[in-house]
Amino acid sequence: MAIFSQSASRPGASTPVRTAAIIAVTSGLAAILPILWLVGSPVIAAGFMAAALIVVGAVAAWRMLAPSPVEPARTVDWDLARSLAEASAVAVAVTDRAGRLVCANDAYEGLFAGFPTPPGLPIDAPGVAALTDAGRQAWRDGQARIDRLVSAGRRLAVTVVRSGDAADLLVWRFALARDEDLSDDVAALIAGDTGNRLGASGIMVALIAPDGRVRAANRVLRARAIGQDDGIRGSAGNGGTIEGSDFARFLITDSRGLVRFEREGLGGQPLRVLQVPFLDGEDAPVLIVLLDDEDDAPAIGASASAHVRSLVSLMPFGMALVDRDGRFLQMNDAFLRAAGVDGAAPPLYPGDLVVREDKTAVADAIRRFAGGATHSADMAVRLKGHPDEPVALTIAGARGLGDASVLLSLKDNSEESRLKREVAQATKMQAVGQLAGGVAHDFNNILTAIIGHCDLMLMRHSPGDSDYDDIHQIRTNSNRAAGLTRQLLAFSRQQTLRPQILQLPDVVSEVSNLLTRLLGETVRLDVSHGRNLGPIRADPGQLEQVVVNLAVNARDAMLGKYPRGGGTVAIQTRSVTAADVRRMASDILPVADYTALEISDTGHGIPPEILPKIFEPFFTTKEVGKGTGLGLSTVYGIVKQSGGYIFADSKPGEGALFSIYFPVHAAAAVTRAPTIRAPAPKPVELWGSGTILLVEDEDMVRAVAERALTRQGYTVLTAENGEVALEVLDRSGRPDLLISDVVMPTMDGPTMVRHARERYPDLPIIFMSGYAEEQLRKSIDLEHVAFLPKPFSVQQLAEATRDALTGR
Repeated sequence: MAIFSQSASRPGASTPVRTAAIIAVTSGLAAILPILWLVGSPVIAAGFMAAALIVVGAVAAWRMLAPSPVEPARTVDWDLARSLAEASAVAVAVTDRAGRLVCANDAYEGLFAGFPTPPGLPIDAPGVAALTDAGRQAWRDGQARIDRLVSAGRRLAVTVVRSGDAADLLVWRFALARDEDLSDDVAALIAGDTGNRLGASGIMVALIAPDGRVRAANRVLRARAIGQDDGIRGSAGNGGTIEGSDFARFLITDSRGLVRFEREGLGGQPLRVLQVPFLDGEDAPVLIVLLDDEDDAPAIGASASAHVRSLVSLMPFGMALVDRDGRFLQMNDAFLRAAGVDGAAPPLYPGDLVVREDKTAVADAIRRFAGGATHSADMAVRLKGHPDEPVALTIAGARGLGDASVLLSLKDNSEESRLKREVAQATKMQAVGQLAGGVAHDFNNILTAIIGHCDLMLMRHSPGDSDYDDIHQIRTNSNRAAGLTRQLLAFSRQQTLRPQILQLPDVVSEVSNLLTRLLGETVRLDVSHGRNLGPIRADPGQLEQVVVNLAVNARDAMLGKYPRGGGTVAIQTRSVTAADVRRMASDILPVADYTALEISDTGHGIPPEILPKIFEPFFTTKEVGKGTGLGLSTVYGIVKQSGGYIFADSKPGEGALFSIYFPVHAAAAVTRAPTIRAPAPKPVELWGSGTILLVEDEDMVRAVAERALTRQGYTVLTAENGEVALEVLDRSGRPDLLISDVVMPTMDGPTMVRHARERYPDLPIIFMSGYAEEQLRKSIDLEHVAFLPKPFSVQQLAEATRDALTGR
């Protein structure tokens, strides 16, 4: 509908002025001529002319200055709009910018049982949301459409159009979907003369809604089903009607699978039931045709039982047929696999598949469904083959399938169980990793204090002293404990890495001499490198630890096969292209270019039941006291922290193969791995001067660090957290160096440093922490700061302090 509006244009101001002047002059001449003729005096005639000009000018000025009448705004005749909407066969409604319903036709009222305002119609929540989005789209784009909207069981197509002179109205059109129109036409045909003609030929027909209720039925079916026919609707015997009633309750099935009308009883005429799906979709209505079965044959007789069994055997999911006595009639292969039983000796009863505690529940359910229960049910049962994992057993009554009375379905959830175990394993590994990282952090603080005090005591003793060896032994054991914490951090992927762009063969070459000594003379080391290897980005020191751990683990694994030593450890590097990864069809390895490192041995191999556990922390097959169980878990953590992937494969008696894939780093220049050489000599003189602010929440660490720095000649100010440190800065002014822990209560180190840098932008900073630098990188995202990982020695603390003060 269109609404038109008009606005009157006001003439210009010059036109009334000219008109008034002409009228005034004409009036003056008209007045002066008679006076001049009658009196003969020009003076008197001129006076009359002036008076005429004044009067006529005043009238013209009043007319010109008076406000012109305003034409009233044109209003919309909504009665006319409604009449025009009534001419449409579809439901139409109009809403304004405020969302108010201003017009709707009778079809709209009939469709929604009143005049609700779109989008708040009597439909489900997703439908309301879809209408809301369509309204927004129409306001924005001018129109919107919804192809499918369900209201009261009917499928609608909705069109929303922005309209009006000011584009401030929305026109909503609700039309029945094409298939809904077809189903309505079929329902009308069934209930009309066409249905009567079918009934005269002995054909009973009904249109059944997706929920199983009758939408329409012809006269002969109504008469047979409810015993009477009152034209369109009839009594269903209990005050109801056939239309809208559950169609299944009008039918019964006897022991032979014959279908009859429930009203006629077991002595009634058997029926043949045909289903005609004339529309696509799961929620489309179905046409049901009933024919009298003159042959008195079951719906599916003995001749068809073989076809049913063939169909069951071809099903891709586990199915089984059970007779009235609860015995198996048939099980397909999928059912046998899911149940974990041998097809050569299948069980006799379903209860034989489950554990003793579930036998009674399964038997009772089968007895209930064999007695006529119609609805299916799911049960959680535990099979004898794997009682720790419950499976879903679906039980349903089977009618018209010959001797079968119960249908069982068992899902093969072995893959699902495997995925659940992997998820549980990953969750456990993550929890253990978090625990290991926290324990390593706290342990590093303790080791820092122990190592620091040992260093301070060693400064007061000389070699040969009675206490020197004991103190040195304590320090050595503390360093071993520090190595253990580094393994924990590597497993939890929280260690500090110094990645470089390097070639993997260079790392293997650097560590080959060390491997020769570690493996011994009886074990052969075979190293080979492929061509066109891409560069990778990793920490060379950590990669060397990976190679050493895997090689030593391979040596130990071959001792069972070669008690006196022997066997071969092979290390190979090769290039893996993206095409190779696609051919591998791995669910874990993303498609990309990789450089692979493979380490294999010729031992007995890893047993299949142990293979999934080898990367777990503290898992070891070695004797008590001969392994920590952190070797492979450390390798796993280093590889994953470096962005790589590691896989373990083993065949019994053929050794084990560990394959590691590192992504190729896209860089033009490649930095070779640094050659292992003796460290550069450190200056003996570490004494210094200046003021250092030391911030540490652990009392033992703060005490040993304060003593160590004081012995080096520095003036040390201490604080136990960030807030106290800022108060110290207020009292003492700018220090020469600030050394702070990262994680502290009340105020952490990075926050405190940011406040300090606001006052002193060039203040040197050293952060120390038991956590890895990478883990803390986001929180310590500050420029010109150094990082000192715990545990550290007095020497390392003095060197870091000297470097920070001298700007090295």
